[in-house]
Amino acid sequence: MCGISGIISKEKLDISWKKTLEYMTHSIIHRGPDGFGNYHSQNLMMGMRRLSIIDLSGGFQPLYNEDKTIILIANGEIYNYVEITQSLKQKGHSFKTQSDCETIIHCYEEYGEAFIHKLRGMFAFCLYDTKKNLVYLVRDRMGEKPLYIYQNKEKVFFSSELRSLVSSKQVPFELDYESIYDYYHFQYVPEPNTPIKNVKKLYPGNLLKVFLNEWKIETKEYWNPFEAKVDYRNPIEAIKEELNEISRIIIRSDVPIGVALSGGLDSSLITAIAHKTYPGNLIAFSVGYPGRPENDERNDAKKLAVKLKIPMVEVELTTKGLVKDFSKMNFMRDDPIADISGYGYYSVNKVSSENNIKVLLQGQGGDELFYGYEWLRNSVKEIEKYKNRPSDFQQFFSEFKSNLPNKNFRDIFSWFKSFGRIRGSYKNFPRSKTHRSAEKFYEFNPDFMIAKRDLHSYLSESMLNSVNPNLPYKYFQHPKKLTNTDILVSIFDCKMYLLENGIAQGDRLSMAFGVELRLPFVDYKLVELVVGLRKNEKNLRDYNQAPKFWLKEAAKDFLEPEVINRPKKGFAPPVLEWHRELFKEYGHQIMNGILVEKDVLNASASVELSSGPFPAGAISPISFKTLVLENWLQQLRELF
Repeated sequence: MCGISGIISKEKLDISWKKTLEYMTHSIIHRGPDGFGNYHSQNLMMGMRRLSIIDLSGGFQPLYNEDKTIILIANGEIYNYVEITQSLKQKGHSFKTQSDCETIIHCYEEYGEAFIHKLRGMFAFCLYDTKKNLVYLVRDRMGEKPLYIYQNKEKVFFSSELRSLVSSKQVPFELDYESIYDYYHFQYVPEPNTPIKNVKKLYPGNLLKVFLNEWKIETKEYWNPFEAKVDYRNPIEAIKEELNEISRIIIRSDVPIGVALSGGLDSSLITAIAHKTYPGNLIAFSVGYPGRPENDERNDAKKLAVKLKIPMVEVELTTKGLVKDFSKMNFMRDDPIADISGYGYYSVNKVSSENNIKVLLQGQGGDELFYGYEWLRNSVKEIEKYKNRPSDFQQFFSEFKSNLPNKNFRDIFSWFKSFGRIRGSYKNFPRSKTHRSAEKFYEFNPDFMIAKRDLHSYLSESMLNSVNPNLPYKYFQHPKKLTNTDILVSIFDCKMYLLENGIAQGDRLSMAFGVELRLPFVDYKLVELVVGLRKNEKNLRDYNQAPKFWLKEAAKDFLEPEVINRPKKGFAPPVLEWHRELFKEYGHQIMNGILVEKDVLNASASVELSSGPFPAGAISPISFKTLVLENWLQQLRELF
C-alpha cells in the first residue's frame, strides 16, 4: 500500500525532471510514511511512497523480475497473492520478496497482457516492460485505488492524487465547466472527470498503454460488471460461500487490523466474518454524538463487540471538531465531495492511526449492491413501469392526434400556423430510452432535483452558455443488450455514488492518516456473483423483497437475528447544526471567490450563497456544495 507518481515522455528526460518527480512524490508522503523508492530511464521516471502492510522489511519498491527487464511500482493489495505465488513458483518463477505486489510482475511474465485477470484485490500500478519499451498504467476493477492522469503532446503525468499532479507545475489552473456543472447535481464529479481541465482519472477496470518507440497511447477496458455470466446457483448459498472466501483472503496482513463498526448489518457482518478468520486481535471503532441521541449506534456496536470479545474504541463527532478540521478534511479528500458524512470517515481513520492500526475494514458497498436504499428499489420499479409504456412513436402520434383542431376558424388557423402543433409533440420524441430512464432514476434524488430547478439562477452567463442542461444524464449509459433494470440501477449506483462518494472518500481519508481501508463488499468476485444471480430469470427479483434480502439470509450463518433485523439507522449527524456553524466560520470565502473569478457563479449569487440557505429536504444544498468547492479550490490553487 502506498502512493505512486511518474512521468512518461516521448523525448528523453533530462536530469531537471528528477526534481519534478521529487515534488510529486513528496506531496503524497501521507500515503506512504514508511519509505520511498524511484526508477529513472530515458523516457520514464516513477516514484513511490510506501505504507508497509505485507513483508514489512522486504517489500520496498520498485520491484523487478529475475533479469530486471520488468519494473513495477504499485499501490494497493493483491488479496490472492499467496495462491498466485504458489502457482508461479511451480512454473519456475523466482521471487525475491514476500510482497503481494511482486506477484504482478511474474503474472505479467507468465501470461502477458492477460495477467490482469489473475489479480484479485485493489490496485493502481505502473509496469514497464523494457524489452517492448511499453508502459502499462492499470487500475483495479471497482476503482478502490485512484490514478489521476494529465497528458499533453509529449508527456503523460500520473499519480495517486490530484495534488501530486498539480505539484508537477505542469498542469494549468483551468476549471472544467462541465465537471463543475455535474458536481452541483451529484455532490461529486463523476469519473473519469475532475474539476481541473484535462486532468482525468483512469476509469476503473481499465488499463492505459504507452508505446514509447512510436509514442502511441491506448486505453483498454479489461473488466465490465455488466458482462458477468449468468449464475444458476442458489443466491443465498452462493453469497454465503463468497463471503467465506472473502473473509479468508482479505485479512492477510503483517500489521494489526481494525474494523469500522456502526451496529448496522453491513459493518456487523464484516466484523463477524473478519473475526472468524483473523488470527490476531481485531479492534473495533464506532462513531457517535455527544449526549448519545437516538441515532447514536455505539450501544448496538458495543453489544456485538462484547459478544465477539473484541475491544471497541468510541469516536465522538462534535460540531466544534468538524468546524476545526473542515478545511483540512476537505483538502485531504483530493476531490471536492460535498458529503457531510465525510467527517465520520475522517474521524474513524484519525483515531485508527492514533491506535497504531494500519488496516481498517469497512462495510461500504452493501447498500449499493444489495438494495439497502429505498430510493434504489423505487427507481427500479419506476423504470420498469416506464419500460412498459407505449413506444415513442405511439406517444408522438397520440399527442399529434390530441392536438388536431376543432371546427373553430381561429383554432384551425393556429393549427396550420404552428405546422400542426408538431413541434410540441416532437420535442420529447428524439430522446433515448436511456435518457428517460435516467430521469426516472434521478427523480428520487432530492439534491439532484433541487440543482435541476435552482442552479441556473446562480451560474454566470458564461457558464450557462458552456453547458448542456441534459449533461448529467449522460452517465446513465448501459449495454443495449442488457434488459435487467435491477442490474442496471444497482451497478449504476456502484459506478457513481459508491465510487466517487464512498470509495473515493474512504481511500483519501484513510491514506491521509497512513491507514489502508479494505472494503470486502466491493470485492469484484462478489459483484460479479450478484450480477450473475440477477441475470438468472428463475430467481425472484431481490429489489421486490425486503431490503438486502439476499445478504440478510446469507448473514444468518454469522450474526444473531437481533442484529440482522435491526432497523436501518444510517449515518445521521445533526446536519442543520453542522451546516450553520460551518457557514459562520467559512461562508465568507464564497463571496467574490475563485468561483466568481473563474466565471462559474455570478457575483450576486456568491453573496447569497455565502450565508448558507438550506432548502427543505436537501442534505447537500447548493450552498454547501459551493462552500466545499470554493474552500477546496482556494487550497488547491496554492499548489499551482
